[in-house]
Amino acid sequence: MSTITEANSTDVTTSEGDHQETNTPIIKTTYSVEEIQHLLPHSYPFLLVDKIIDYVPGKMAVGVKNVTFNEPHFQGHFPGRALMPGVLIVEAMAQVGGVVMTQMSDSPGGLFVFAGIDKVRFRRQVTPGDQLVMTVELLWVKQRRFGKMQGRAEVDGQLAAEGELMFSLVT
Repeated sequence: MSTITEANSTDVTTSEGDHQETNTPIIKTTYSVEEIQHLLPHSYPFLLVDKIIDYVPGKMAVGVKNVTFNEPHFQGHFPGRALMPGVLIVEAMAQVGGVVMTQMSDSPGGLFVFAGIDKVRFRRQVTPGDQLVMTVELLWVKQRRFGKMQGRAEVDGQLAAEGELMFSLVT
């Protein structure tokens, strides 16, 4: 049996009942909303990622946003026809990208913010009841301060939005 006791070690129980600690790093591949709140500076109502369901350090992350009717932006966007604003879809993709950027092993610390967006296209409307699945892949990092990612947001396997997201470190 193995349980996490620290970020970089495990407590192993042998068949004889002895406890041994090893320095084998544990690579975390999923994050709960509580863990995401420790990684990102966002909070309700602007935290737009409910869960990270797949994570490859320094490469990519897949996040989920469960879109619900009681979110504040639906009161005015649009009355009688609730649509998730495109800027919030892009922001949700950026927050998934933020998980990748903040977890880079050589990250100097600080806050990664949007530095630009390119080639963003919206392909499908996102409405309450949808589950937005966002895949963000790291394209490059320069000087440990700037990063570029490719983001995709899908609902039921259909492309909802895609684009390139740039990040900059603010210290």
